Amino acid sequence: MITKKAAIAVMAGSLLAGSMATIALAPVAGATAETGMQTVGIQAKDRLGPGEWLLPGQSLTSGGGRFKLIQQAQGNLVFYDGTKALWTSPTAGKPGARTTMQKEGNLVIYGADNKPLWSTPTAGNPGAYLQLPRSSGHLVIYARDNRPLWSSQAYIGKLPSGHVLRPGRVVQSANGRYRLLQQDEGNAVLYDGRRALFTTPTAGHPGARSIMQEEGNWVVVDRNDKALWSTKTAGNPGAWLAVANDGRITIYSRANKPLWTSR
Repeated sequence: MITKKAAIAVMAGSLLAGSMATIALAPVAGATAETGMQTVGIQAKDRLGPGEWLLPGQSLTSGGGRFKLIQQAQGNLVFYDGTKALWTSPTAGKPGARTTMQKEGNLVIYGADNKPLWSTPTAGNPGAYLQLPRSSGHLVIYARDNRPLWSSQAYIGKLPSGHVLRPGRVVQSANGRYRLLQQDEGNAVLYDGRRALFTTPTAGHPGARSIMQEEGNWVVVDRNDKALWSTKTAGNPGAWLAVANDGRITIYSRANKPLWTSR
């Protein structure tokens, strides 16, 4: 693991060209990483601390040895339970890529050319760290005060602008009670335990996914990128989706003005 100066946070995500349009993949934008690096001692083998790196072939291992996070030589960061892959970053096919926990709080994967390829939406949290689980089965980024900020299984509290909720993925309220699940059969459902509080009218479309468009819409699209349903909140660049501790979904503008709610 090695340190370097923090770079600008970036996010890789998908977006739609309009309220009812096909998906266009958003290019990753961000600062180029500096190449000067220093070797540091590993602080904890089951976590990646601020400024630490995973280079190709390097890994972290949970305390009991069950879980492992490996920076693969072909570019993707993969989280394993034994030999079963539970999560992978969308960076395969980028040999030489490496991962850092930036000092301002986001986990970033850089290509061999030092350009950012992917990032978690957790910048603005100096001192945050990535922690492997002991038994839960998902990676978590925690703030300095140990608040969860991001999970490989679930977004915590919100789906940021430009991000995609794929089948089986979840946006979870900060208190852990409510979960917005993009179901395999196509509909996005908000649950309180096992009780459904809200569902999109998109069942019957296996492989559908939810997108928080950069222009402000929450849209569910099918596997062919055809829009099935939308909150009709386009025209609000930077809007984001929140799952609140009171059990409602709200779309907020960049200025935190509510634009749409599930109830």
